[in-house]
Amino acid sequence: MMAQAPIQFDRASGALEGANLWERTAALALVTGSKISSHFSHMGYIACANLLRKTLPERNIAIRLNPDAVFEFPYGDGYWSKLLNRSYNYEDELELLFADSIDVDYTLLDCGANYGYWSVLVSSKPFGSHKAIAIEPSGQNYPKLANNARVNGNRFETMKCAIGAARGTARLSGTKHEAFSIAGDPSAGGEEVPVIALDNLIDDGKVAATGKYLIKLDVEGVEIEAIKGGVRLLQADSVIMCEEHGSDRSHAVSRFILEQTPLKLIVFDPRSNRMETVTELSILDRIKVSTHVGYNVFGTASVFWQDRIEALNAKSARRMQ
Repeated sequence: MMAQAPIQFDRASGALEGANLWERTAALALVTGSKISSHFSHMGYIACANLLRKTLPERNIAIRLNPDAVFEFPYGDGYWSKLLNRSYNYEDELELLFADSIDVDYTLLDCGANYGYWSVLVSSKPFGSHKAIAIEPSGQNYPKLANNARVNGNRFETMKCAIGAARGTARLSGTKHEAFSIAGDPSAGGEEVPVIALDNLIDDGKVAATGKYLIKLDVEGVEIEAIKGGVRLLQADSVIMCEEHGSDRSHAVSRFILEQTPLKLIVFDPRSNRMETVTELSILDRIKVSTHVGYNVFGTASVFWQDRIEALNAKSARRMQ
């Protein structure tokens, strides 16, 4: 039996096409749920959306993020359905940097790419048509990532592996597609996946040792290992963008960047609306207000990117005046 064509949703216009009455009703519920739960960091939204999904036929929704970017995922998916709410922005602080870097000749290394949201967006014309390599180890997620590469004209590369400190294999486990990890107990089951280090991308000729890179590290508990495996790459004009979990009050990833690497630690502070250079971790106690979401921190040793971030702050200040 042929799979049904995906439902189409345009974020710019709000037009929903190809959905039956129940699917339209579900879209309304998903949007309303996102708007209400946004007041408390979307607490409970994923669980409710995933319950609703069980009542829906299995088919994809293709969301037009901009005129040159389509992002497909299973309709009703708890993690990604928030995109139906047109006032919702996914990881604003990353989009801020990507949108400001349209004119920079950089490559995105999208590590822990999931279904490839950032690779789809950054390789699109409004974001500068950048080269992107989307890296995802999960046998469940990878086909959805490869599908998003295909529906966007195969304009970014995909690799099925995990990122760690060195080449090898690991066991990937977890119950949520957005939180699969190789950090768990190897006896916890899951699937065996190949692991590479960031610097192996240089060894294997995927990227040059010199170049400009934005490196998204969403690797669920293996961020520190991934940074250890990228010493050469991080000496280039690179920025790493890592997720710090709100529940980690020790700020382990930030602490490692600050105390164990030559990188400057930078974080977006909503209070000042600026990318602030962090010299002490207490600022994160104030920024990480919700324990169940992730917060992105940035690390760079590059004068080029530090100057760009300063210029970005100056632009933000002018906009606020």
